[in-house]
Amino acid sequence: MSRAYVIGVTGGIGSGKSTICDVFARRHGIAVIDADQVAREVVLPGSDGLAAIVRTFGAEVLDGEGRLDRARLRAIVFADPAKRSALEAITHPAIRQRMREHVEAVTSAYCLLGIPLLAEGGKNPLIDRVLVVDCPEAVQLARVKARDNLTDAEVTAIMATQASREARLRIADDVILNDGDPAALAGRVDDLHAMYLSLAAAHPR
Repeated sequence: MSRAYVIGVTGGIGSGKSTICDVFARRHGIAVIDADQVAREVVLPGSDGLAAIVRTFGAEVLDGEGRLDRARLRAIVFADPAKRSALEAITHPAIRQRMREHVEAVTSAYCLLGIPLLAEGGKNPLIDRVLVVDCPEAVQLARVKARDNLTDAEVTAIMATQASREARLRIADDVILNDGDPAALAGRVDDLHAMYLSLAAAHPR
């Protein structure tokens, strides 16, 4: 099946991945596929994914409306690596398949595939090129504290579970420094868009 050229977009919490994707979409009409949204799609009521989770973990992972109670499931798998692996065995193939379906439906010259934990998860065969949204860790900390009303310690704990800034930069083909200058951000997106159009045109579809 033919598909669009795919730019994988990643970055640490608070780096501004969604902001960057929105700029590509708004300024250039580029399709954006959000892995977090896809992960929610594959466990909606009536889905094979949710049915498999209930078979594995029991009906107590559902809320009163038959939807996945994410907090309850997270509590179950958090302290048990075997249960976490069982969950990933259900969800990861479904997420990959749904992302592939979304990519195959793209009509723009290329698309962005936002994957927060790309550096942690290893190479994704759907992705042709990696764009890392980067910012200093102090900026990450301040943004997430303000956005989520968390303490320094809580944000630092979340950041500690993610790949380091250096590890993300090692997998980057391209980098956008998102440290607070909107004008520079737009110009950088425009430059990358021009390059991605050229790469997409040379990509067999």
